[in-house]
Amino acid sequence: MDAHADKQPPNPSRTGPAPVPGPTTTPVAGPAPVAVTLSPSYAAERLARALRTSRSHGDAATRERAGSRARKWQSVLAGIADGSLSIGSRTPVAALPAWVTPEVVTGGFATGAASAGGPLLPYEQEAARLAGVPADRAELFAHFLTEDGLAYLWSLLDSGRYEVRVPEEAALATVAWLVRAGDFDAAAELVTVLRPFAGRLRFSPRPADRPAPGVDSVHRRTVGEASAALARRGPNTAVETQREALAVWRPFEDELLAHRLLAHGRVPGPDWHARGAELLARYRSLAAAHTLCTKHLDPKSNAAILRRALEEEVAGRAPAPRLAGLLRVAVESMLAKRGAPGSPGHARLRAVQARQAAPPSHHALAGLVLRRISGLDQGAGTPDTDTPVAPVSAEEARETGLPAGAEVPAAVAGTVRAALSAPLEVLVERGVVPSAEVLAELVPQLVAAVSAERYADGPLRNLTAATYRAFRNRRSLLLLNLESQVRVEEVPWLRAVSGHLRADGAADTGPAAEALRRLGGLAVRAFPGTVLPNPLVRELGQLARQAELGAPFTEELAADIFMGTFGPKFLVAARVAGELLEESLYARYYGIDYAAVRRMAVTQAAESARSGRPARTAPEFAALCAERAGGERAWSVAANGKVIEQAQVLTTHNLATLVGRAGVTVPGGWARPARECFETVCRLVARVEGNPRPLPAIKDAAYAWRQMLFHLSLCGPDERASVLAWIEAESAQRPAHVRTRLAPALAGLRLVARGGSFDADGTGEGGRARRLLGWSTDGHWMRMP
Repeated sequence: MDAHADKQPPNPSRTGPAPVPGPTTTPVAGPAPVAVTLSPSYAAERLARALRTSRSHGDAATRERAGSRARKWQSVLAGIADGSLSIGSRTPVAALPAWVTPEVVTGGFATGAASAGGPLLPYEQEAARLAGVPADRAELFAHFLTEDGLAYLWSLLDSGRYEVRVPEEAALATVAWLVRAGDFDAAAELVTVLRPFAGRLRFSPRPADRPAPGVDSVHRRTVGEASAALARRGPNTAVETQREALAVWRPFEDELLAHRLLAHGRVPGPDWHARGAELLARYRSLAAAHTLCTKHLDPKSNAAILRRALEEEVAGRAPAPRLAGLLRVAVESMLAKRGAPGSPGHARLRAVQARQAAPPSHHALAGLVLRRISGLDQGAGTPDTDTPVAPVSAEEARETGLPAGAEVPAAVAGTVRAALSAPLEVLVERGVVPSAEVLAELVPQLVAAVSAERYADGPLRNLTAATYRAFRNRRSLLLLNLESQVRVEEVPWLRAVSGHLRADGAADTGPAAEALRRLGGLAVRAFPGTVLPNPLVRELGQLARQAELGAPFTEELAADIFMGTFGPKFLVAARVAGELLEESLYARYYGIDYAAVRRMAVTQAAESARSGRPARTAPEFAALCAERAGGERAWSVAANGKVIEQAQVLTTHNLATLVGRAGVTVPGGWARPARECFETVCRLVARVEGNPRPLPAIKDAAYAWRQMLFHLSLCGPDERASVLAWIEAESAQRPAHVRTRLAPALAGLRLVARGGSFDADGTGEGGRARRLLGWSTDGHWMRMP
């Protein structure tokens, strides 16, 4: 899934009256958005970047990947030029309906190809061979509708031994299930929808060696993916060069020096010359076997000077005067630097260096770990990631030559631990899920199971779960003009089985509601001060719909393609926030009249009921956000950001929905997440100092500050007073530049906590106290302590 497609837009150019300079749509306070088209400049820049990489990068695999990207961007530009692509639409490819999964590149641009298209894959070719039909998708489609073809699909459904990597691969299996269930009308209707694309798209599932794993536990990567990462882990040249220098060349230099000191002050005898010849022969062997460290080849190095002098003497020649002088200086330098070989200081140094060189390489240990996990199921995660990363055993030491007891380095162990299969809470606790973004990647595995539980038939549950997981892997499109991403409910084969829900399906909303509380609570507890990423918001919204909670979840909007208005769910979300927060510390801090918001929502609902059709926008809410943002009419990304931020302030960006509608709670109360949010604020503010681009850090700090205020508002009076006192004490421990930048915000918090309020410009106490917001069009005060 492309989690950030809506945050990586091109530079749009508009159509319609009175164009406004800049990369977006309409003035933020304007009455209505205008239609938007997109400039191809973004795609052209991406194409140029990919072409440069494909021609100049030193790694062949990287060049090949860049070449593939370049071809896709060429398709984007060609489609824009000939009109076959409508970038910004939910149906960007003229010849494909919305339910077809498009091939999408960075930024949400469709290439014109379908993800389920292209040449026949090996499993399709094998299916055609076994069926005795031509290797053609239309022929395969027709075969799977025959008695033999349906029997094959039924066998896959019953065994569960299949994969669905793009949603289309579940279509014919759904037809087969409908036929077996006796729903011939739904099956025929679905075939009618699919048939026009039978020659282009693959509609059959991929055979697999095993059923899909259960979803009580989830994993971030499979064992096979961990194995591939370990196999790609080659030796670190710099580390291995240093290891060779310490383990091979430094001891050999010591031998050369010790041999030279034996001749100091006397004429060397035959034994000395014989030993010298042995050293020179060993040098040649070492140089042939150990080629990483090349310092010994430097003719100016001390070791090279000792060696050249020894070569002369072993050959029966006295060193030339210049070489003799260099020899004298080299010996004196080596003795002065490290002492004579075997002396206490020299011995201590070499012992330290020997310990540094002794641990086996990460590459060698990765090979051992790879061998350990090779027998596990490569297509799933593993519940035990500790055993594969245990220290080297005595038996393994004998087999591999690695030292017994050697520890597997953290970098190698982390690769394996990412394949841990466990409940989400365990993965978060162990650091396998380090962020809300990674959490969003795993949530579809659980939501798919919850969605599938609505069906009574086991094979159908497995099939719909596989379809859902594949659907969530489809990359988001760049959308304009208030278009929405395609929903899973729009997939024709899921619509076709919608009549086969459990008999009590209408009342079976408990699992979805419980999953919503679980996932929402985990996100709030585990990642305080972090805005919920859009992919996670979409999954929470899906669960809320299944639970029939009427819980509005709102995505984070991109400031550079913001169209000056909001969908109606934003106003509903603001009303939900008012139900929870009216007259609270949060409402007083941000100066929110939630009673007015409630009246606005009631009016919009009444107008929708009177007209008989749902509202498409919330113009009064957009006007309120623009007014609260300062009412600027000149277009800029920052001006758009101020309006969007006010929408997040009014709605709490899903926090109130999670608490007020989904019933999310925090064990032990709301004081802990409030404190953790303040710690996040301090960490982000610390990044402002010396930062040439500090605005993202300031914006994120303001988000964390807002969440802190939300949590504080849910605390009881005594608990809130305790947290406020802790905040004062904690801020005093921070570096001076953090304290200085936070001082106005803390003064504003104290002002509101004791019953005061900000002036109209968001300041108080003669400017000493300030309301902390993230976006600014005239230079943020936190940049200038």
